[in-house]
Amino acid sequence: MKQTTNSTTTTGTHLPEPGSYEIDASHSMAEFVARHLMVTKVRGRFVGLSGRITVAEPPEQSSVEVTLDAASIDTREDKRDDHLRSAEFLDVDNHPTIEFRSTGVEVIDDERLRVAGDLTVRGVTRPVTLDATFDGKFADPWGNSRIGFSATTEIDREDWGLTWNVALESGGVLVSRKIRIDLTVSAVRP
Repeated sequence: MKQTTNSTTTTGTHLPEPGSYEIDASHSMAEFVARHLMVTKVRGRFVGLSGRITVAEPPEQSSVEVTLDAASIDTREDKRDDHLRSAEFLDVDNHPTIEFRSTGVEVIDDERLRVAGDLTVRGVTRPVTLDATFDGKFADPWGNSRIGFSATTEIDREDWGLTWNVALESGGVLVSRKIRIDLTVSAVRP
């Protein structure tokens, strides 16, 4: 059940109270979806994540910072995960983290936001825009103030130098260029 004990801004938008919130990795997910063999979807996630959401007044001045441990990639297939960690993909030995830093926030309505930012993968930084939803504010049983957001975007992995692929005899490629990224975040105000 969604609890909506949110702050109301001067524009009438319901967002969390201003302040700094630490991302709770044990209750958050950074997932991705790629097409495999042109017909099926492979899902994966990064187990190691950390970051901070700073809610400002006005909300357009808010910011987000997220760091993913690139080696924590998990697609439920050890060989595939090892390949994704290799220099042909994420090159985790030389680029141990994937980072997102917001550059702007646009409030769409009471729940929806558009968060622009810079995504850095393999040392390459490119702009992306996340379509985000404020999922609510909760007081947990331990007296902490918690907020929840979900966000999604789609990227072309080749824009970050992730160009490895195999052409299929029947046409197409082994791994899609387009990758959907889905985030579900719970953050706690210390």
